[in-house]
Amino acid sequence: MNYQEALTYIEETHKFGVRLGLDNITKLLELLGNPQDKLNIIHVAGTNGKGSTCSFITSILKESGYKVGLYTSPFLETFTERIRVNGENIPEEDVARIVTIIRENIEKMVCEGYSYPTEFEIVTAMAFYYYSEQQVDFVALEVGLGGRYDATNIIKKSEVSVITSISLDHVGILGDTVAKIAYEKGGIIKENGTAIVYDQSDEAKDVIKDICKEKNAKYIEVKFDDIKVKQSDIYSQTYDCTVMSKKYEDLEIKLIGDHQINNSMLALNVIKFLNESKDLNISEESIRVGLINTKWPGRIEKIMEKPIFIIDGAHNEDGAKSLAKAIEKNFNGKKATLLIGMLEDKDIDGVLEILMPHFDKVITTTPDNPRAISCEVLKQKISKYVGNIVAKPSIEEAVNYTLGNASEDDIIISAGSLYMIGTVRTLVNNILVLS
Repeated sequence: MNYQEALTYIEETHKFGVRLGLDNITKLLELLGNPQDKLNIIHVAGTNGKGSTCSFITSILKESGYKVGLYTSPFLETFTERIRVNGENIPEEDVARIVTIIRENIEKMVCEGYSYPTEFEIVTAMAFYYYSEQQVDFVALEVGLGGRYDATNIIKKSEVSVITSISLDHVGILGDTVAKIAYEKGGIIKENGTAIVYDQSDEAKDVIKDICKEKNAKYIEVKFDDIKVKQSDIYSQTYDCTVMSKKYEDLEIKLIGDHQINNSMLALNVIKFLNESKDLNISEESIRVGLINTKWPGRIEKIMEKPIFIIDGAHNEDGAKSLAKAIEKNFNGKKATLLIGMLEDKDIDGVLEILMPHFDKVITTTPDNPRAISCEVLKQKISKYVGNIVAKPSIEEAVNYTLGNASEDDIIISAGSLYMIGTVRTLVNNILVLS
């Protein structure tokens, strides 16, 4: 099996959909020798901020001399982004080799009467297998969906369970209240473990505290009250804060948005906890350099200068609020153009209500995903907010139209779905290379 054949094999498992539960992944990993049991895992769940938090953690650990795996989903531009070691994507030949091994074991388990694994189960198994081969020191493991019955929660133990911001998302699967969703996210907390939790609604925190009490786990809440932002624009942010009694001044990150300062502080608390509990050798200099070097594409990321073109994966209420706040803060209320595509199972009306006041022109498109809402239906929904709307079915058409009708001093934002903005990122970068 070559790389393309391996991708085709993985993609064909889309037909098995999303299936929460651990029976299949348990059996598959048993056949693979339980590679996950050999790993030191930092397990990260939440609605928003998981990927950014994981990236801050891995960047600091890498800067400190550790070999670190990073597992995230979905990918923006290439499948291999999902499985990385010290910032390097898994090589295509390793994808082909490991998927071949996994397929052979899937055939064995199906013969024994097990269901066919889902795409996420297969990719998660591949990640564990690869990280075990690579003998990484740590893995920052991002939960796919929920937590309690997510395939990543096959792990028996973790170095720490990290809970980022929680809000309503995937309500048809995880529940229709923040409390129900928090219960699912909190399912990653282990017996006698430690949970480091983003300061958020009492409804979410109360549920997580109860889980910690039930499992005799330590609960550490990260407060953001003492953060002092000294500088913030679309290029970088500088701030002071206190982390576990340690005062830091002039920390700098390149990620945009107030929420990214919060995510970086959550990551700092994880680093401080690991440094003390594992007796690691993480210096303040490594922390500073690790924060500055952290990249997380597709989250309020500027990909073009003239016109300013920003992409963001905002697809739920919290994500939309963060994007709206960044627009207000960095562009002084100036109206912008929005290029948007969304999936039908998202809170489309909630996102539009938050974002639309910031735009006077909108281009709708259809993400390349079976769950996508069509650009025409999305256009109709937006029409009650904005008069100037154009629908372009293909993302390439939408990008070309948007740039073709923009002047150098315009502001363009592309948002709504990670499944779309990765393609937008590739198309715009290709245009920049050719220009």
